Amino acid sequence: MRRAADLLDGERNRWARLMTLEMGKPIGAAESEVDKCAWACRFYADHAERFLAAESVATESGRHATIRYEPLGVVLAIMPWNFPFWQAIRFVAPALMAGNVGLLKHASNVPQCALALEEIFRRADVGDDVFQTLLIGSDAVERLLRDPRVAAATLTGSEGAGRSVGRIAGDEVKKTVLELGGSDPFIVMPSADLERAVETAVKARAINNGQSCIAAKRFIVHRAIVADFTERFVEGMEQLRVGDPMDRGTDIGPLATEEIRSDLVRQLEETVRLGGRVLTGGAVPRGPGFYFPPTVIDDVPRGSPAYAEELFGPVASIFPAADLDEAIAIANDTTFGLGAAAWTQDGGEAERFAAELEAGQVFINGMVASDPRLPFGGVKRSGYGRELSVFGIREFVNVKTVVFGGAWHSLTSRPTNPPSPPLV
Repeated sequence: MRRAADLLDGERNRWARLMTLEMGKPIGAAESEVDKCAWACRFYADHAERFLAAESVATESGRHATIRYEPLGVVLAIMPWNFPFWQAIRFVAPALMAGNVGLLKHASNVPQCALALEEIFRRADVGDDVFQTLLIGSDAVERLLRDPRVAAATLTGSEGAGRSVGRIAGDEVKKTVLELGGSDPFIVMPSADLERAVETAVKARAINNGQSCIAAKRFIVHRAIVADFTERFVEGMEQLRVGDPMDRGTDIGPLATEEIRSDLVRQLEETVRLGGRVLTGGAVPRGPGFYFPPTVIDDVPRGSPAYAEELFGPVASIFPAADLDEAIAIANDTTFGLGAAAWTQDGGEAERFAAELEAGQVFINGMVASDPRLPFGGVKRSGYGRELSVFGIREFVNVKTVVFGGAWHSLTSRPTNPPSPPLV
């Protein structure tokens, strides 16, 4: 795993360029993605042994009990294109360190990234066939899930894809982890540092050309400051530079496919037809490439696509809230529950956001982001299970209870319980 990290670092430009060529993310963001992948590999190389160490449990005299973490076997990973290296690495690193074998079915528009990941682990000498990329279509997934050699599966993708994989795996009684879509709220209260909040809001909506499940998408702002926030936010979005993703001055590159842009246009047009108002952007530019400008809308009606669906592109929706209660209610009025951000300097408000926002991760005065040290995943229709941290490496293991009694007790009574691993 450390050799894999070294290969990621040592050929950083090659891997980053490959990502940008295949799915259009700005080259600087692609380089940062490679760095994060190397970090995750080293994190699990450093901590996996402790995370998986057997734990002793006190029982009655004459018996010795342990909890062991043993690999399940072959795990199928069905991964998306938007973070073509990171999404796969955050599965591969813990899964292999736990002793499993990985099969990667990557998105069809990033085949070179998929093959590069296999190359990295092959050159890192993880072992023959321990990690394989399968260049197959989605129509082959069901046969793989039903193959008795496949013990479990993980998917990051759309709700529809998650439902399909979950249904088939459930029929086969196989473990799954699903990380699905998100429509993350970004709440701003009057006590917030407005300048920092706006700066972060622009970054949080524009990250990865707006194509991130944990990108902030719904901006819920207290009525006392919504006009000021909106003016500054629109100005910040308009200052973003759209262009060639290989140009280091570019903030927003093209969307990954024509279909993604077409879906975004449809969602925006339907929202406007129902009463939404475009404050900036909104029009498909002329010329080659699947570009879409940074866009801000308000007056978003309940039930419109911008209210109820995930917008996978640089389109931000603004919702005014009368008070804290309404802000939380709007934030939770969604089928999604992946991430949430809230900006306030009021301790009581911060505690309520932490306790009441329905999400897998809540960031106070910061941008939602994944971190190898912290568990990552959602609730509601954003999926189930966790990736990363100690929780991620224990998703695809057999948590086995072993109890020794009688004569065996004296042979196995040496303490095996290590300190509980810290989450950070």
